Amino acid sequence: MLLRLPASVSEARECLAEGAVPVGGATLVWATWQRDGFPELAMSLRQLPEANVIGPETLGAAVLLGRIDGRVPDVLRLAAGGVGTGAVRRTATVGGNLVGSTLRCLLPAALVLDARATVLETDGVHETDLAEVIAKRPLLLGLRWRAPIACAYRKLPAEAGGPPPLVAASALHPGDGAGHVVRVAVRDGYDVLAGTAVAGTGPEETLQTLRATALGDLPAAAWTVVRPQVLALLERER
Repeated sequence: MLLRLPASVSEARECLAEGAVPVGGATLVWATWQRDGFPELAMSLRQLPEANVIGPETLGAAVLLGRIDGRVPDVLRLAAGGVGTGAVRRTATVGGNLVGSTLRCLLPAALVLDARATVLETDGVHETDLAEVIAKRPLLLGLRWRAPIACAYRKLPAEAGGPPPLVAASALHPGDGAGHVVRVAVRDGYDVLAGTAVAGTGPEETLQTLRATALGDLPAAAWTVVRPQVLALLERER
């Protein structure tokens, strides 16, 4: 297998055109390659500047999960810190987790930040939403969002080898005059459900609005985690 390390977007685009298979930390694909055979050409973004940024409103796809720190919102930092073991976090990347993983541990955090994805395709660089990233699995270059007023994250404990633990993420964003906006995303099993509500009508009304979104399909046990998290965020609004 030949591994290419493009240092510019134009070089990365050429690699894609040549059929290079994107690979980050290879934590999710190495066993498959050992079983089914290695690709002739692979590509890593670890030398591409655009894919390695870390900031209060941006995160590159090649950033290792173990490098994600207080420069990003807490909801994203805590999500990254809860992925696997320290050894995994020292190897796994943002792009691999969002695009290559079935668990997509960073997805709830990215959703509540209302993050937009920058992706590279053979016809150039585009910005798109996370739904398209999950559906089409393009080459992710990074995420961008507007910093929230406040955010929260909780991952319930789980037994090794059991079902995926429940994850609840939420963020409070500036509104357009009608009140601040609350965004909530929950991973229940392998499904991620999300909802948005304007927080200008009172805590219980806000929760009721959230229940009228896709979040209404969550089991009652999940709401015992979501409810106090949202109420704590709304307290920050006052």
